[in-house]
Amino acid sequence: MPQVASACVGYWVGTGSRDETEAQAGISHFLEHLLFKGTAGRSAREIAEAVDAVGGDMNAFTTKEYTAFYVRALAEDLGLGLEILGDIMTAPALRKEEVDAERQVILEEVLMHLDEPSDVVQERFAAAVFPGHTLGREVLGLPEVINSVEVPEIRAFFEGHYRPGNIVVAAAGDVDHARLAEVIEARFAGAPLGGPPKRHQPGPAQRQVDVLGRETEQAQLVLGVRAPERRAPERFALNLLNHSLGGGLSSRLFQKIREERGLAYSIVSERVAYQDAGALAVSVGTAPERAAQVLELTLAEIAELAAHGVSDEELALAKSHLRADTLLSLEESGSRMSRIGASLLLYDEVLAIDELAARYETVSSDEIAEVAGRVLGGEMVLAVVGPFEDSAFSGVLG
Repeated sequence: MPQVASACVGYWVGTGSRDETEAQAGISHFLEHLLFKGTAGRSAREIAEAVDAVGGDMNAFTTKEYTAFYVRALAEDLGLGLEILGDIMTAPALRKEEVDAERQVILEEVLMHLDEPSDVVQERFAAAVFPGHTLGREVLGLPEVINSVEVPEIRAFFEGHYRPGNIVVAAAGDVDHARLAEVIEARFAGAPLGGPPKRHQPGPAQRQVDVLGRETEQAQLVLGVRAPERRAPERFALNLLNHSLGGGLSSRLFQKIREERGLAYSIVSERVAYQDAGALAVSVGTAPERAAQVLELTLAEIAELAAHGVSDEELALAKSHLRADTLLSLEESGSRMSRIGASLLLYDEVLAIDELAARYETVSSDEIAEVAGRVLGGEMVLAVVGPFEDSAFSGVLG
């Protein structure tokens, strides 16, 4: 992107919370915090001051299948970003006093998460749709692990997973690819290659209804179903189906629940896709006395889509929206870096925009009808957080 003044570089590590044992639950997220706490050559304050001095942005995030770290700055300062990221990815200090201080920060983050019913209901849904599996566990981890884990265990996890064979480096902006590759190669010269973690697919069992009674002003509901994994051939059809269900302002659920009935401020559907599993889920917050009506209307729309698929007009609108949404997201170096990093790590390829648009364009209404019938016709799972008894929604899914 030679026309922009910025550059963004990110390290994408192919390990997330699903790759932890129960005794390690939360280490990936803990590491996300700790790597910025200092290296052999820089303290946490020195790292922060160096990035601030050039007006840069530095951050990280953890998901269930990967952890990402990035720095965005003016292109002329990319060398500093590369140096700092290279240091934290190869030589983090992991000092005991910093670990002890940061564990309190993470415990506060856990408490903040537990205070937010819309976050808690998502956690409950994941645990119900993938029971007993690490995909059903919250990324932040277990408080007892965060409280007790020590430096040797954290360092062992880092050394086992943060290796070149499990990392993608992505950059976008006014960057020189050859120079970037040279710096990265020098940084990791001689390091053990390693590779991606071995994973186990979730079993077929699910918990149909999970209700957490809590005195809240709104009831939070997540209704969903198992869906194909990340690389499934029907993923393009499934993304289009999701948009028509609840992915945009013109979607069936937004129009029916909010615009026509005024039953919720927001209702959305989302597809989550992992290496070997996935889900398609609808999330909505509404007044407790309206929860049953919202659920009934949502189930009716899902049943209608499962039986008949989408209209030609809905399909055309979804294709147009996804194309424009992708193009709009690529106008900034950080967004483009994220697309490159995630695509290469998760799909082993970065599709050109024209190729991506072509994949969507070839999807027919018949294909969507087949996917809708197979996926939306599956066993539904419902998670609820609100002022209800455990039995409040028994039998509602049939």
